[in-house]
Amino acid sequence: MTCELCPVTVKKSLEKVPGVSQVRIDFAKKTATVTFDADQAQVSTLVKATTDAGYPSTMRK
Repeated sequence: MTCELCPVTVKKSLEKVPGVSQVRIDFAKKTATVTFDADQAQVSTLVKATTDAGYPSTMRK
């Protein structure tokens, strides 16, 4: 994420994934913290959502 619009795009892409209940973006750290129902969404689906929006991502614990 390099501009002020990037976090908005990333957040919207993640919020569209079924099972996601909360998305918090930290622009300074370039991270997204996602709360989701593991029965409805998988990490791979979240990664695909951000990648499809133009922001490839990985999971970090």
